[in-house]
Amino acid sequence: MFPKTNIEARLSKVRAKHFDENTWKDQVEAVFATDSRKSDQILKTIKEGTYSDSNDFTFDLLETNRIYHIDQIKKICVDYRLRFLDTKYFKGKIPNEALSIIKDLEKQHDTQLQGFKIMAPSKLFKLENADDPLLFAPIGNGYFYLIHKWGNDLNPFRKLFMWFFKSFENLIVLTFLVSLLATFLVPDGLFSKENSVSNFIMVFFFMFKSVAAVVLFYGFALGKNFNTAIWDSKYFNA
Repeated sequence: MFPKTNIEARLSKVRAKHFDENTWKDQVEAVFATDSRKSDQILKTIKEGTYSDSNDFTFDLLETNRIYHIDQIKKICVDYRLRFLDTKYFKGKIPNEALSIIKDLEKQHDTQLQGFKIMAPSKLFKLENADDPLLFAPIGNGYFYLIHKWGNDLNPFRKLFMWFFKSFENLIVLTFLVSLLATFLVPDGLFSKENSVSNFIMVFFFMFKSVAAVVLFYGFALGKNFNTAIWDSKYFNA
């Protein structure tokens, strides 16, 4: 009795209310072109690393669980041996999802974001001579807003491994443990026919000096530094 509803016809009717049927294709192409130009502009801002220590965010629209202070960022960088640098030093690819989020944020807050920074391992940056990025934008007063995270999570043991490189004292602990292990691996009777505490201590000091020499050579030769010194440095040998 009643004709069936053709959804495609209904959809076309709704489209006709918002688009001129004769030029709707051109209108759609214009929308895509505008969106593409906006993406290119954002990508250019990220790649050139325009400096800014704040952005005109509307605070009520921000997700508070995405706001971090520079001291909190520094602690994570030091614990996991990461760097927090301007995006112009980042050599990885910025995902399209991050660009979409930035466009949405700029539209919501009626502003143009700049001053982007990225937290990531050193290998992902183009560092000057002297698997898990996070993109931030500055809010002001030392606070940053987390825009997007991509890539793989860090190795669960990275914090433990990098603890030894946080400071000189931590490196001494590593040298001590390696020397102690090496001393226990020395076969009995290699340096003396009798095993005694004095012989063990003598071998340990020998191992400690050897390991310390290798560590110092490695550190100076390759320009390595401690986590507390490199977390915000753009130099690979800072």
